[in-house]
Amino acid sequence: MKNKLKALLQRVINWIKQNEIKSLLAFLLVVIYYFSLPRTLFQEPYSTVIESKEGELLGAKIARDGQWRFPAQDSVPDKFKKCIVYFEDEYFYKHPGFNPVAMVNAIKQNRKAGKVVRGGSTLTQQVIRLSRKGKGRTYFEKLVEVVLATRLELGYSKDEILELYAAHAPFGGNVVGLEMASWRYFGVKSNQLSWAENATLAVLPNAPSLIYPGKNQIKLLEKRNRLLRKLNQEGIIDRQTYELSIEEPLPRKPYDLPQIAPHLLQRVAKNQEGARVKTTIGFDLQNRVNQIAKYYYNQYKQNEVSNLAILVIDVSNRNVISYVGNSPTNSDHQKDVDIIDAPRSTGSILKPLLYAAMLDDGELLPNTLVADVPTQIAGYTPQNFNLTFDGAVPAHRALSRSLNIPSVLMLQDFGVNKFYEELQKFKLRNISKPPDHYGLSLILGGAESNLWDLCRSYAGMSSTVNYFNKSNGKYRTNEFTELNYENDFEPDFGDESTQKNILGAGSIWLTYNAMEEVNRPEGDEAWKFYDSSLKIAWKTGTSFGNRDAWAIGTNSRYVVGIWVGNATGEGRPTLTGVTSAAPILFDVFNLLPRQKWFATPYRDLDEVEVCRLSGYLAKEGCPKIKQWVTLKGKTTSICPYHKTVHLDQTEKFQVNSSCESIENIIVKNWFVLPPVMAWYYKSKHIEYMPLPPFRDNCAGTQTASMDFIYPKANSKIYLTKNFNSEVQPVIFKVAYSQRESQLFWYVDNVYKGVTKVFHEKPIVMTAGFHYVTVVDEFGNEIKRRVEVVTE
Repeated sequence: MKNKLKALLQRVINWIKQNEIKSLLAFLLVVIYYFSLPRTLFQEPYSTVIESKEGELLGAKIARDGQWRFPAQDSVPDKFKKCIVYFEDEYFYKHPGFNPVAMVNAIKQNRKAGKVVRGGSTLTQQVIRLSRKGKGRTYFEKLVEVVLATRLELGYSKDEILELYAAHAPFGGNVVGLEMASWRYFGVKSNQLSWAENATLAVLPNAPSLIYPGKNQIKLLEKRNRLLRKLNQEGIIDRQTYELSIEEPLPRKPYDLPQIAPHLLQRVAKNQEGARVKTTIGFDLQNRVNQIAKYYYNQYKQNEVSNLAILVIDVSNRNVISYVGNSPTNSDHQKDVDIIDAPRSTGSILKPLLYAAMLDDGELLPNTLVADVPTQIAGYTPQNFNLTFDGAVPAHRALSRSLNIPSVLMLQDFGVNKFYEELQKFKLRNISKPPDHYGLSLILGGAESNLWDLCRSYAGMSSTVNYFNKSNGKYRTNEFTELNYENDFEPDFGDESTQKNILGAGSIWLTYNAMEEVNRPEGDEAWKFYDSSLKIAWKTGTSFGNRDAWAIGTNSRYVVGIWVGNATGEGRPTLTGVTSAAPILFDVFNLLPRQKWFATPYRDLDEVEVCRLSGYLAKEGCPKIKQWVTLKGKTTSICPYHKTVHLDQTEKFQVNSSCESIENIIVKNWFVLPPVMAWYYKSKHIEYMPLPPFRDNCAGTQTASMDFIYPKANSKIYLTKNFNSEVQPVIFKVAYSQRESQLFWYVDNVYKGVTKVFHEKPIVMTAGFHYVTVVDEFGNEIKRRVEVVTE
């Protein structure tokens, strides 16, 4: 193009020098000619088209003007080129944009017929006519077309002109362009069409309103076969191909376009309407994940659960390799809603982030015992899913079992504001209200997030560990980069750094080890006994009211995120993360190539001695085990639960020098939990040995340990009424180490009664502040200030 224009301009300049009088006029004509062709030839809106990474069609959305018009392809299949040239413009590769002979013949035929029966237009002229939609079929307009056609030939190659024609030619109804026509009439890509199919499409634009697949079949067949005969005569196809081609049937009914990733198409159309986007989606994987989604949808809809979403991420490059935004439900159940980007209550899905943050900050070790006892904090009373209490549980087990009370107490220790700021670093968009709005419920589903952000966060954590090991202890400044669905996109992970991005590799690795211990869903209980079992770090979540079921899992290469529920927010009693989302998670992971477990990031870990029973750093006298901890983990507290006790020779009683000679005293370290923790802990741990009592003859040692189970310090108690509108008593509970001893109860120094063995006391209260006092037989007492509020 440039060489042609350059030569033309040089000739114009030379002519101007030789003809001074006419130079200005000639120059103006050249300028007008040069700029006569619009910069953008076609202004029509296009359909939004998405393809898999292999180039397979995933789906398309109709253009804004109601036409199915695909963006132009980079090339036109050779078969269609030959068909359209021999049918429409046999001298296409020889003429300068118009064919004088064809035009003269057309004028003669039109005059003889008394009407327009032949146009004599070349393919180049037809491109111009298509771009000037709405112009009349006059001789003046034909002259304009000729001028613009020659200009088009100067600016475009012959193949580019064919591409424009193939993209904008009408093929009947609202079908525009070869690519759409190929899908609509034959259900395949244009480069997969046979000679007969190409010939059919080549003759359609000649009279798209008259000849339409399914109608006028005889005329369509005659035109197609006439073109095939010509191709055979010209030596384009051989005799056998011709004979086989004329036997092929015509299309009978239009095909539906593939809609393999409809919600990803919807997402692309919001940002890139009218574009053709080659995505990172794997065609076969997407189809198989769709099958899984359909299977579970058919299962769950029987329990009135209508929606689910699945997202699969390649950790290495953050590519989305499968995207199922909703189940194959109907419009009555919000089938068009893309759940992947929808904010939903998080349930327990944020617990690993808190656990990792506390490990990273040196506030916790994996086996540190966390209280699991009845808890009330400023009127907030968390409950475990199974409504039981363990007394004390190792932190990693609290995570793997998703216990709510230990998580709330951990958050209280870590601080809501501090954890909120940590979450902001993950760019969880829907956690946008002030931290006081969420309070401690933040860790139990009091906040909302979406599958996209959560999967991005887990992908960033997995990649942090991978890169740390690969680079000998380095991080990347933009490790938690955005997910991507465009095939030609190169992610920016930032620069290499010695500073962690959000979390250190060691804390993430320890968290994943805890998450890997989670029990598999029902039907997969024997997973540990098979070498081929999937090793995945995974977490489930169930929101309040059983409205949302989550499952997110990761290995060293992939992240899979699942959400199940109703888009309307309606809860169902059977809907939980473990029973509803986790089975889908494992079925999807079974489609993916097996991966090795994360390598140990030794440079961000240290091996220390911890107390085998408490999980704290071991002190003298603790039973010790070796354990990997984060580098800051070496600064955590030493074991607070091992105490030095003095026993008699039987080891059944504590003694001191007032009742036993020093040489007969046995000194031991004893594992002693606080009273309330011990009360529940010993019911789950038969090996737990309560501290022996002092022998009766020992002076000044009649002490016993006791504490309130309910209510907690500075708590509010709300009085309730029964069906007869009678105010119900408050049930106070105390844990006491001397099982057979009596406890005496007082409210505001007024005696209320005595308890033995089971220390639970119902007391009728009035509104206001009160002091509850409990005294044992030895004069030891505990006191609690409570506020009673009437509803």
